[in-house]
Amino acid sequence: MNSSLFQRLLLAGLPVFLSIQVSAFPLPVINLWPNKPPGEQSILPEERDSTKPSDGLVAGKSVIRLGNVSLPTLQVFRPPIDKDNGTSVLVLPGGGYHILAMDLEGSEVCEWLNSIGVTGLLVKYRVPKRDGLSENIAPHQDAQRALSLARFHAKEWGINPQRIGVMGFSAGGHLAARLSNNFNDRSYPKIDAADQSSCRPDFTLLIYPAYLTDKAAGDRLNSQLPVSNNTPPTFLAIAQDDPVRVENALQYAIALQASKVPLELHIYPNGGHGYGLRRTQEPVTTWPDRAADWLGRRGLLEKK
Repeated sequence: MNSSLFQRLLLAGLPVFLSIQVSAFPLPVINLWPNKPPGEQSILPEERDSTKPSDGLVAGKSVIRLGNVSLPTLQVFRPPIDKDNGTSVLVLPGGGYHILAMDLEGSEVCEWLNSIGVTGLLVKYRVPKRDGLSENIAPHQDAQRALSLARFHAKEWGINPQRIGVMGFSAGGHLAARLSNNFNDRSYPKIDAADQSSCRPDFTLLIYPAYLTDKAAGDRLNSQLPVSNNTPPTFLAIAQDDPVRVENALQYAIALQASKVPLELHIYPNGGHGYGLRRTQEPVTTWPDRAADWLGRRGLLEKK
């Protein structure tokens, strides 16, 4: 399928499924839902990059701030065949559930995953909040659906269905944590065979996660995160001076520890928020090295 036809199909809102071989070229982008997403009633302005000239740069580069997302999709970024180890990671960009930092916390992350042999599964989930839907339920539905689709298409996409993780940044970190603790109950009526596949991640990486605690309630863990001994093994990284507050990661790590969930927590003295994996002089931007080490120790970078 040529790229111009593919774009027209997506813009028309038609579900597009591209069957690929392991060589995976071109990379597939699929609509998460065969029809209108569940509960969707809002009519939004056209999806667009809302970045303004006055918006700050990150490591000297601009950021794509994608808004008005009403057609959620999943894009597959495959590593080179000689590096491919079968592991894959669902990538959830942040943006305060208002926009999506699609390059900083999305495509650039998938490219880094490819460099270590991991398939990146970039989720473009619905933002901002929908009228008539409970808080952040639309992104949660999209995340559950994306994980199930990945597992359902695992053989077709050349990924291991038992090595599918999730990585989230900022608000995407909250979404990843929510997905990692709410997988037994589907947040929407099952619509096809893909929804018979589990939406539980096999492992979780939370990078400067937000909204994990309720500050007004003494940093009690967010009620949307029922941590248990079935919560996936988790890697966390955050800076102590992060304006979303390091307590988010600390309290979540304490809950993981109480449930005996394998975890690794990295707290850096400074670095702020929203750096993605763009390297600067700040030590916090070395977190990808630590994350790769963690994945390696868990055997997730070995070819199987």
